[in-house]
Amino acid sequence: MSIYYHTDMTDYGYLRIASVVPALNVADVAGNVRSIIDSYVKAREQGAQVVVFPELCVTGYTCADLFGNEALLDEAEKALDEIYYHVAAIGGIAIVGAPLRERGHLYNCAVLMACNHGMYVVPKTYLPNYKEFYEKRWFTSDNITRGKITEISVNGKKVPFGTDMIFEAGRMKLAIEVCEDLWVPVPPSSIAAINGANVLINLSASNELVGKHDYLVNLIKHQSNQCIAAYVYSSSGYGESTTDLVFAGNAIIAENGSIIKQGKQFSKDPQISVADVDLEALDNERRLNGSFTDSMLQFSREYKTVSLELEPFDFENNELMRKVRRMPFTPNETSRLNSRCEEIVNIQTMGLMRRMDFTHTKSLVVGISGGLDSTLALMIAVRAFDRLGLDRKGIYGITMPGFGTTGRTHKNAVALMTALGITVKEINIAAAVTQHFADIEHDAEVQDVTYENSQARERTQILMDYANKVGAMVLGTGDLSELALGWATYNGDHMSMYNVNCSIPKTLAKHLVMWFAATINTSNPTGMIIHETLLDVLDTPISPELTKADSEGNIAQMTEDLVGPYELHDFFLYNMLRHGFGPAKIYFLARHAFAGAYDNATIKKWLTTFSRRFFNQQFKRSCLPDGPKVGNVSLSPRGDWRMPSDASSALWLKQCEELTV
Repeated sequence: MSIYYHTDMTDYGYLRIASVVPALNVADVAGNVRSIIDSYVKAREQGAQVVVFPELCVTGYTCADLFGNEALLDEAEKALDEIYYHVAAIGGIAIVGAPLRERGHLYNCAVLMACNHGMYVVPKTYLPNYKEFYEKRWFTSDNITRGKITEISVNGKKVPFGTDMIFEAGRMKLAIEVCEDLWVPVPPSSIAAINGANVLINLSASNELVGKHDYLVNLIKHQSNQCIAAYVYSSSGYGESTTDLVFAGNAIIAENGSIIKQGKQFSKDPQISVADVDLEALDNERRLNGSFTDSMLQFSREYKTVSLELEPFDFENNELMRKVRRMPFTPNETSRLNSRCEEIVNIQTMGLMRRMDFTHTKSLVVGISGGLDSTLALMIAVRAFDRLGLDRKGIYGITMPGFGTTGRTHKNAVALMTALGITVKEINIAAAVTQHFADIEHDAEVQDVTYENSQARERTQILMDYANKVGAMVLGTGDLSELALGWATYNGDHMSMYNVNCSIPKTLAKHLVMWFAATINTSNPTGMIIHETLLDVLDTPISPELTKADSEGNIAQMTEDLVGPYELHDFFLYNMLRHGFGPAKIYFLARHAFAGAYDNATIKKWLTTFSRRFFNQQFKRSCLPDGPKVGNVSLSPRGDWRMPSDASSALWLKQCEELTV
């Protein structure tokens, strides 16, 4: 057997945990113990540091009146020593379910066994006694004897007993509840979480009913979300099914509202679900959530902290057992993506409608380049006008060809504006910018930052002044990715009167434009033109087109060649802002997410670029125009991201430099 760990490593804030549904037979303690040990060994071979088993798995949950038989109870108690012997031999933490006696009471218990630390017993608090359940026939609730019994005898040895223990090892702070405890209005795990527990364990033996599984999964997701915790659930399976009940087996691991691993239901074979839960992300989320912390004002309790040790796991050199999504701003499932896109578009549209209503604005001015962002902003503007019952001619779409404008983007800009029925304006900026170069004594042949920014500012000046002329509002088009990198000309495309794209990262913008393309009615020629134009916009390389085209008239200035791939930058941005991760953790995750797409050197290069630009360009974000927030990550200086413009990037750049390729 191989146990993958050594002592010189970083865990990146992860805990590897397993939920097990072992092969069981009711009342066959010896056979059950062999199965538990076998599953524990297999889970440990996969690197699991904590392994969770079902409720009463040592005996079986459905023993019924056999729980009154001394032979069964004696054998169950002896079995715990045998299981602990193996835990002590191979390390780790096991949590198993067993019936235990103390002072005339029988308790339905979770028994935590930790290598070198012995056993700890947590009794069940809420005993179901309705319909198919009648646990009060045999067991005593912890509610009855809480505080009166703090130790329990296991094979002649006194063992800590109670529901007031939080088990701590490094970042892990673990609390345990049993089955029904989760289904009550205020689960014990909620109180434990408020008092510090970030890993919540549930040993269960819940039988299967039509529709119950979906409810259970939602309950687990909800509890992990409400508690900002990992929630690990293990429930009895095939061997427990007897008499009137069927148990499907559930090995579920959730984290902060998401299921990150789930075993197969209705399997005859044992199930082992192993996942890596991110304790660093959970701790950061709790620190940022003031309401979570405030809950202690009402629900502070006295818990005993039990210090344990965990062998570190080598996450650096082993597969990460959780999905790391390349595009965290967009859902994976097509059905969810479509509904999410519609929801986002509605948020953007409603925000713009309210701003227009409040300012009594009947007209908008939008700069249309034929690129991704201005296309999205235009589609939102049209949607807002339609919902407000306004004539689309009140949208003034202005295309402003410059030195680098290509025929492809110009054609798409004009085609889209015309097909959408807005007012089309074309103002060539070449002459004005050339005059400006002469005024400031700049050589027009030098295509430097002055050459580029002069065009961007000229375009913004036109939009602002034309808006004044027609009594309109300038609609901004810059996106969240550009704001993060500062990829905007200060007081140029950086500025507007309202920006519907300010919370939309580039990777999401593509999906939104694709959604518009997919939902356009193509049964008429105009709809087909809009559809085909949107698809060509999506296929066009991202560029500000501020330098001259190549000899064949194609885009020469590729944004992603200059600042890096947006899919990487969006990934960096999400993990930095949403979870508070530093460069080392982000680099680790990016290597997993983009394995085969980018080599380590490329990821490191662009992560360094991101870190430098994110800090150096904060001054642009400190004076952003208003715009609707659509997701958890936003850079609004008013509501979401407050950062000094002069904050040093030295620490982040140093950590980037130290990354190993």
